[in-house]
Order: sequence, then C-alpha cells, then structure tokens
Amino acid sequence: MEPLWPLGVHFLLVLLIVGGMLVGSHVLGERHRDPAKNLPYEGGILSYGSGRLRFSVNFYLIAVFFVIFDLEVVFLFAWAIAAREAGWPGYIEMLIFAGVLAATLAYLWRVGALNLYTGKGHGG
Repeated sequence: MEPLWPLGVHFLLVLLIVGGMLVGSHVLGERHRDPAKNLPYEGGILSYGSGRLRFSVNFYLIAVFFVIFDLEVVFLFAWAIAAREAGWPGYIEMLIFAGVLAATLAYLWRVGALNLYTGKGHGG
C-alpha cells in the first residue's frame, strides 16, 4: 500500500487555498449598502408579483423524458463512432438498445404521458 501523506498534503493545500480565497474576497471585496442592490433584476426588467408560479406536472415529465432520451442518444453516438470495432455483436446489442428505446417511447405515447396540453396524461 502506498503512503497516503501526499494525498493529505494535497487536501490541506486545497483547503488553505480555498480558505485564503474566501477570506481575501471578504476582506478586499467592495461593500454596497444601496437599497437598489437588493432588488431582483433580470433581463432588463424589474420583477413584480410573486416568483412562485404553479406549473403542471406534465411540464416536468416532458423535461425528464427529454433528459432520458437525450442521454440515450449519447450512447448511440458513442456506438456509431466505434461501430467497426464492435462488429456484428455490437450492432445486435445496439439494435436491442434502440428497440427498448422505441418500446419505451411507444409506451409513454400510449399511456398519454406525452400529452402536454390536453390534461389527459399523467398528473393532469
């Protein structure tokens, strides 16, 4: 087993550097007491009203489905790059993978999880 003291020294150095940055920014940083500094300002328009809006669960479902299927496309691109090295076994595995994705999309479509505006899907 290798000695762990280099890792400990590295850890302590990181803590010292981060602590030095925090203390330095606190000591050297500017301080503004202007009341306008505490106002939320985004996109050139002062905000009004409450920031707590209620959204349908369907919006979140669509976002989760997008992330899941977008991540699966990354696997398809990786396979496309290594398709020759993977050979026929890799091709068959990717067909199975794409088939599972297609079946999942068909299931989500059938149960109505993709119906965003009709209110007939999950959570609506």
